[in-house]
This record gives sequence, C-alpha cells and structure tokens, in this order.
Amino acid sequence: MYSYLIYYIPVLVQLATAAGFIAGGDWVYVGIASFPFFALLDTMLPDDMSPRRIKSKSIAYIPIWLATLLSPALFLVAAWQIGQGGLTFWQLAGCVMGCAWMGVVPLVPASHELYHQRSAFARFVGHYAQVCYLDCTRDIAHVIGHHIDVATPKDGDTARRGLSLYAFTGPAIIRSTREAWGAESDALEKRGKGRWSLGHRLYKALVAQGLFQLAIFLIGGWTALAAGVAGVVVARIWVESFNYFQHYGLIRVEGAPIARRHVWNHLGFFSRTMAFEITNHADHHLDSYQAFYRLVPDRSAIRMPSVFVCFLAALVPPLWHNMIIKPALKRWDNEFASAEERKLAREQNGAAGWPDWFDEAPAGGKAAGASQAA
Repeated sequence: MYSYLIYYIPVLVQLATAAGFIAGGDWVYVGIASFPFFALLDTMLPDDMSPRRIKSKSIAYIPIWLATLLSPALFLVAAWQIGQGGLTFWQLAGCVMGCAWMGVVPLVPASHELYHQRSAFARFVGHYAQVCYLDCTRDIAHVIGHHIDVATPKDGDTARRGLSLYAFTGPAIIRSTREAWGAESDALEKRGKGRWSLGHRLYKALVAQGLFQLAIFLIGGWTALAAGVAGVVVARIWVESFNYFQHYGLIRVEGAPIARRHVWNHLGFFSRTMAFEITNHADHHLDSYQAFYRLVPDRSAIRMPSVFVCFLAALVPPLWHNMIIKPALKRWDNEFASAEERKLAREQNGAAGWPDWFDEAPAGGKAAGASQAA
C-alpha cells in the first residue's frame, strides 16, 4: 500500500495549491512555496533506493491522471481568484509562479508518463496537457530525438560541459521547438502531404493553447489572461531548465548503445515521488514503455544531489560546476566512460577550459567504464 500512496504526494500539493488560490491573499504562494520546502526535505533525508512494490498498473496510474488533469485546472482556479479582484501585484506574481511550478512538477513527469504509453487516449491527454508549459508538441522531439540521440551532440537536452544554465535554456527552447516542428513536417511529407498542411500538430497545439487561454479569460478577465500567459511562459523556461541536470556533460559516441551510465539520477525521496520517478530514469532510456513504478534505482551509479538542490546550485554557475558537476564528471570519466567516450570527454573539457583529470585515472578505470553496459 505504501508504494501506491506515496505518489499521491504531488496530487496533495496540487490540491493545497488550489486551496491557497481559493483562500486568496498571501495564501496564493502555497504552490511556489512547496519548491524550497521539498528542496530542504529532500536534502535532509537519505536517498531512497527502494524498488516499488506495485502490482496493479491501473491503480498506480490514478495519481498520474489526477496530476495531469489538476495542473490545467489550477490555472482556471487562479483565474477565478484573480477575477474577484483585490490581489496585489505580488499576490498576482504568486499566482503566476504557483501555476508555473505546478505546470512543471508534477505535470511534466505525469504527462511524460502518459505520452510514452501505447494507449492513443493516454497519449492524446499527455500531448494536450502540455498547454500548461506552452508546448503541446514537445513529446515529438523528446521521443524521436532525445531518446535516440541522448548524450551526443545531436541531443538538445544534453548540455555540453562548461555551459551554464543561462546559456543553455534559451537555445534549448528554440532547438526543441524546431526539431519537433521539423519532425512533424517530415512525417507529413512521407505520407504524401504538404509539410505545413492542416494535419500539422503545430496548428492543433495553437488551437489548444488558444482555447486554454480563452477559458482563463472568460473566467477571470484580462488580468487573469495576462497571468495565464505569464504562467505558461515561465513554466516553459523551467521545463528546459530542469532538462539541464538530467544528462549534463555525459558523453556517448553517436550510434553506440545507450547504457545506464548516460543518465544522471536524483534519488531523494521527494525527487522520486514528486516527479513520478522521472529523476530515476536510467532504465527508462532502455525501455521507454516501462511504467514509472518499475524503474529501479541504479545502485552502481554516481549519486547526484536532490534535483531541487541542483536547480538552485545552477543559478550560481561556479557553485554548480565546482561543487557538484565537475566532481561527478571526473568520476564518470575515470570510472564509467569507455575509451572512445573518454577521448570525446577530454575534448569537451579542453574546450570548456576544465582540468585534464584523465591522467589521474585509477588503475582499471577504463575497463570499469567499458564494462558498465546496459
């Protein structure tokens, strides 16, 4: 029962956020306040390395569906409160930030879980719930781009060494958008249609976003609409920002098999439960249809801090680079990377102005790296 219940934590946070919006005043900050709260708890608690004991997929997916549907509903609840009038500028900002944060966690991992399913209906809901972060076509680049090109220069979600969060986010948004639209156009062309014919998912995404913002406007008026637009824009920026941590600096030779070592895992209890195991996703890259609760923590991998802590550290690039990612990558290069990956890693280190730490590799480091296959 425990394994089922823990995934209702993000749903309870969403409900608490909704209650804060309904209460109004400074209570609208409940949603965004959950970020530092869980960051602190996730850091204090030991890593959660336990596998989940779940037998019923139908029951396990109830919180996934709830989290997916509650996220757009929160925008509408916030719109209702804004429409009542009386909120200060800072309280309006609290509504925007709360909606945006709930549009990232737990919506991104929940919708991600749905659009990776074989069910057409689940994929449909997963696609269009993404209105909350302004990208109903995001899954295209993720599935046919990221899952194939992970840890190579072709992957827009894999940040190269030395790149700051600020330098990564903007280009990543542009790149993932262009890749999604281009892939959709290619698919239409293969079916004998025009590259920008009416079947293009971009148009469907625009209609979905328009209807979503229209609903916000009808409920709360112009101020609510402005807050809604701001919320989805902030959420989109955050979505790309969180991609920054999952594969940062990792190296894979193009065309080589994907292994567990090509993923960073964040295995804090709240990193795992609030994000429906998306931070524990090494096996997901080996089988993208694997249900979230079947992903087992990789005990042999390098331990990374809480994903919340990584985000906060990356806001100060020297802190992120020197305290977290350089030590992790030094170990990865010397203990996990194959000989070919080490060569590419040395080139990236040189381009980033980082130390050449390969001469310090322990005996057997190359062999250990080469042996850690998927």
